Amino acid sequence: MADSIMSKAATMEIPINSNGDTGTLTEDDSLEQDLQQVMVSGPNLNETSIVSGGYGGPAGGIIPTSSIKGPAIRFNPEYLDRRRAAAPGPGSSNHNSNSPSEEVTRGVAVEKLDSVKKWGINTYKCTKQMFSERFGRGSRTVDLELEAQIDVLRDTKSKYENILRLATALIDHFHSMVQTQQALGDTFTDLSQKSPELQDEFGYNAETQKLLCKNGEALLGAITFFVSSINTLVNKTMEDTLMTIRLYENARLEFDAYRSDLEELSLGPRDAATMVRIEMAQHDYQIHRDKYERLRSDVTIKLKFLEENKVKVMHKQLLLFHNAISAYFAGNQQQLEQTLIQFNVKLKPPGSDKPSWLEEQ
Repeated sequence: MADSIMSKAATMEIPINSNGDTGTLTEDDSLEQDLQQVMVSGPNLNETSIVSGGYGGPAGGIIPTSSIKGPAIRFNPEYLDRRRAAAPGPGSSNHNSNSPSEEVTRGVAVEKLDSVKKWGINTYKCTKQMFSERFGRGSRTVDLELEAQIDVLRDTKSKYENILRLATALIDHFHSMVQTQQALGDTFTDLSQKSPELQDEFGYNAETQKLLCKNGEALLGAITFFVSSINTLVNKTMEDTLMTIRLYENARLEFDAYRSDLEELSLGPRDAATMVRIEMAQHDYQIHRDKYERLRSDVTIKLKFLEENKVKVMHKQLLLFHNAISAYFAGNQQQLEQTLIQFNVKLKPPGSDKPSWLEEQ
């Protein structure tokens, strides 16, 4: 029966309409059912005798349907409808090249590329100017008075940093001495209670060490306050001014680089293309000149206020340091306490440096 069905299917014509569907068959209903069964039937992958040899089977490559146990491939008439619905129509495209998101992305990319290009040109010009100055072939703009003030500030900051290092070391050493005095006083007190024959002698020494320890903690508070104030002056106030100075020095280098570029173009031929380049160079030169002038003014103002602030702070802190050291080593406890009150130095309560039992958990 399969041979007769295939021979009929090979000779008959199946009309196809415009949308790809098959038209009405001219044969009887039995022939249509036989054709559908042939379409539904397929090789069973469980039959190793069919698939193991590739295109094996009877001659002509036709597999008898009687040897097939269950279909492995089923014809789904809805598949073609879905493919036709998903296929793009004539004149359509997979994406809209003029969508707003792509326009924004393209604009951002162009802006970034332009920024990188400007950065590269600026870096090249500044590097060229820097090497020209290093090897003595290029000229640089110098404000002698301002440069002298900047050098003084850098030298002052270096010396103040040395004061900070030494004062911090003094705190560490003196703190160790105060701890030793406290331990020694506790030992004298314990021996005073356990040695009746030397009770008074141990007691005198215990009181002396406790008094020295109390005065030492007061001096430590004064020196710590001194170090904290100098640290703020050096690492915040001075550093802020030096940051502005670094911006000023970078602006000076850029200004000289674009100035040199304009001078080179002005010495060349005056054709149309060169005149356009000269006009652009003059524009860039003016921008960097304005930036340089603005930062130079900022540096001048900051240096002035820094000098006033430095004198005010150091006058107070040096007086505190002197009075506290003098009172301590003179054994004048009252003057030492009065010095702390005068400069509003607050001492930490004993044991405040140790973490609480909650923090230790």
